[in-house]
This record gives sequence, structure tokens and C-alpha cells, in this order.
Amino acid sequence: MKDFNGIRWIGKMWDKFIPIQKDENTMKSPTEHSTWLRDLIGNKEKRKKWITIVVSGVLLIVGLVFAGNQYVTANKIAYYNVYVQDQKVGSVQNPTEVEQLFSQKRQEYKNKYPDVEMTLQTEGITVKAEQAYKAKVDSKETLKKLDGMLTGYATGVELKIDGKVVGIVKDQETVDDILEQVKQQYVPAAEVKPLQLKNMSRAVMASTRSVADEPESTMKSVKIAEKIDVASVNTDPTKLLSADEVTSLLTKSKDAPIVYTIAEGDTLSSIVKRYNIPEKKIYLNNPGIKEKYLKIGDTLKLTVPKLPVTVKTVEQVSEEIVTAPEMEIRKTSELPAGKSKVVRPGQDGLKVMEYLVTKENGEVVDEQWLGQEVVKDSVTEVVLQGTKIAGQGSGQFSWPVSGATISSTYGSRWGRQHKGIDMVSGNRKIMAADEGVVTFTGNISGYGNAVIINHSNGYTTLYGHMSRITVTQGQTVDKGDGIGVMGNTGRSTGTHLHFEIKKNNVAQNPMRYLN
Repeated sequence: MKDFNGIRWIGKMWDKFIPIQKDENTMKSPTEHSTWLRDLIGNKEKRKKWITIVVSGVLLIVGLVFAGNQYVTANKIAYYNVYVQDQKVGSVQNPTEVEQLFSQKRQEYKNKYPDVEMTLQTEGITVKAEQAYKAKVDSKETLKKLDGMLTGYATGVELKIDGKVVGIVKDQETVDDILEQVKQQYVPAAEVKPLQLKNMSRAVMASTRSVADEPESTMKSVKIAEKIDVASVNTDPTKLLSADEVTSLLTKSKDAPIVYTIAEGDTLSSIVKRYNIPEKKIYLNNPGIKEKYLKIGDTLKLTVPKLPVTVKTVEQVSEEIVTAPEMEIRKTSELPAGKSKVVRPGQDGLKVMEYLVTKENGEVVDEQWLGQEVVKDSVTEVVLQGTKIAGQGSGQFSWPVSGATISSTYGSRWGRQHKGIDMVSGNRKIMAADEGVVTFTGNISGYGNAVIINHSNGYTTLYGHMSRITVTQGQTVDKGDGIGVMGNTGRSTGTHLHFEIKKNNVAQNPMRYLN
């Protein structure tokens, strides 16, 4: 019965999958087919034979299916999808092809920008393994598309001056080189070492320097006044600047407006010379200005060349000054007043003046007198002088104020000619530097309240910016006599004494005579 049911099921399957239609040669009619099936069920031998045929067919079908699966599996191809930011670009046969493209691209950037540190942007690019039956992979097209999507950037350093971006260079070393080049413009090419006075005897020093040499300086500090910031940035390599290009930007001046305050000794001519600007431009910016009426403290609107950076230098300056010999006056009634006779000629001495000079872009903005050291003593000149008329000076000058400190020296300072020296002191009393006759008391343009003394020996002295005058014109004064009080009159920026010595009406450096 079990076999019968199995055969019946097979019959049903046979009916389902094998079409039953009338065929003269091979197929039976439905009636014949039913008769054949009953005969098959009733005949054991036929039944066994038919089962064998069916089983063999099933096995054949299973084998064919298995063979087909094996064929498909054997023909599957492994490949790799390439994605950029999760968007598929294409496929390649091997991930090493992508790495080779990266290496090739990096080399291209290196060849194109040999002096720049380049980085290839590969972030977001991924490769994922896949398999498919007889898949078609076009590595060449995929790599071509990926190549067009690859970009590179340069790693650089951004330089800012007071928050303003000047440029981007390749590295910190380049920034350091640029700033050093800017600073070196205001440093002497060959700095002279300071005088080693302590290691040289005065005799040796005197024998090697018969006349005053040019001032010698030692650089104490060099720095840029503005705030400097640097930061690492990623940028287009074409935007990187060379050291020379950035240095040029920092050393090229541009016209900029400023408000200038008139100081002592200023004239339109000196301002024109100082800033190298046309005089008519000053008049254009300041309508109605008149040079004769310039006053200390007045302001002018100027348009002057201005550099992007300010290089501040501090130098210690050693300046040799030839000192005039002291003069020993031996008065004698045997000579008429105004007559003198040299009985022993004097010899010049030598001293070294020390200053601390502050400059901004090479222009002096401040100077401080540190002191002096005598290198060679002068030889006193002995002079016989007649005493028949009073008021003739000895030729030896004493300091006109006690405890004096020099605030401005003699000569060309800050673009102006300073014909004397300025001094300040806690003791405001002003004294005659030598015996003589007061030839002027009153106000002089620029000098304020002033006194002039004629020493009747070719020398005259001037005392300016006084707050009060205590002598009168024609009065004879001895060395050390009080003549007035220090003040702030005329073109003055503070309480001080302006002191001049003239010989035969030619301005002299007072430091040659004051001892």
C-alpha cells in the first residue's frame, strides 16, 4: 500500500510536469493513460522498472542543478567599489590601483611645487570589496574619474602684524628669516665693539687717537614694536609667498596721515627734510599756516611715508670728544684790559661720551646721556691777562647750573641743528659760566627770556628759556654770579636751560669747555 501511494504521488507529479496529449507515436490518450497507470500499479515488475526510471531522472535533475551552481560560483569575479563621501565613483580590480594613483598624484604635486610641503586630500575616500557573476570592471575609467576629484593643499604659516594678515609662507623658519631681514636693515653691517677703556692705558689710547673718531655704537636690542602672530594653515599652494616677497611688503612704505606736534627748533624746512615731502603738500593739508608763527605744541596734518612695521633699536653710542685745554689766567696790571699773552700753550685732551640712543626705523626718538670718561688729559694753557678793565672772562667755563643732567646734546639731533645743550637740574638757579659783561636781557624768538654775556675774549654765552632774569644789560658779572632762574619760556617742552658758547660768533660744542 505504501508503494502504491508513492507511485500514485509520482503519477500526480508526472501529470503535473509532463503534458498529456495525444500523439500517434509516443503519447497516450487520457483514457489510455489511466489504463496504463492501473496496469502499472497492478504489475509489480513494471512498477519497479518505472520507479527506477523516475528516481534516475530526479537524480539527473539534482546533478544538473548542482553543476549549474558550481558553474556560477566558479565564474564569480571579485572586485572593489570606490566611494567618495559615500558616493560611488566606480569599481577597480584591486585596491592597490587606488593607492598607486595616490602615490602618483603626490609625486605630481611634489614635482610641481618642489619647495612646498604638499598634502593629498584623501579623507572620505573608501574602497569596499564585492563579488558578482561575470562582473564587468573598468578600473581605468574609475581611476580617471577619481583622479579628477583628487585635490591637494599646501601646509603653510600665516604671518599677522597687529592682527592684519601680511601673507602665508611655507614654514616658521621662513617667518624667522623675514623678520630678521626686516630688523637687519637698521643694524650696522659691521658693528664696532665698544671701546675697551679699562683694558687700555690712557697713554696707549692717547697715542692711537690724536683726533676724535666717528661715534662707535653697540647694539643693545633690536625688536619689532607691533604684535606678531603666526599660525599653521592649509592653503592653495599658489597663494604661498616667498621670503623676498613678504620682506618687500614689510619694507615698502605707503603714504599715511599723521598729526605732527611742533617741537623746539622745528621749521617747515626741517619738517620737509625729515619726512622727505613737498612743502606745498604741507600748505595744502594745513590752509592758512605761516612758518613765522609756528609755535611749540601746534599741530600739523601731514601725509608721510609710513612702513608697515616699526623696528625699534637701542644702541649704546660711544662718541669721542676733543676737549679744549683749560686756561690758567694770570692777571697782571702790566697789560691793558683786553690784552693777553700766552706764556704756555695748551694741548687738547680727549674724552669719551656715552649715550643710550633709541631709534624707530632708523630715526632717533630718544637719547640718554650715560656719562663720560677722560681718555687723555688736556694741558692747561697759561695766559697773562691785563686787568685794567673789568668784565673780561678767563676762557674757562663752569657749569651754569649745579647738579646738571643733559637732556639734549649739541649738533644735528633728530633732523635739526641744535646750537647748544639743554640741561635740567633740581637747583633752578642759573649762574654766569665766566666773567663778562651782560650785553642782552629780554625775549628772543624761540629762546624765550634770555641773557647774553660777552666775555671780552672772543667768547659769548647765551642762557635761554629763563623764567626770571636777575641781571641788567651793561652789568658786569663774575663767574658763578646768579643771573636768573630756569624756566619754560619760548619754544620749550619743559623747564630747562638752553646754554650756548660762541667763539668769534661761531657756535661751539659746550661739552668741549665745561669741566
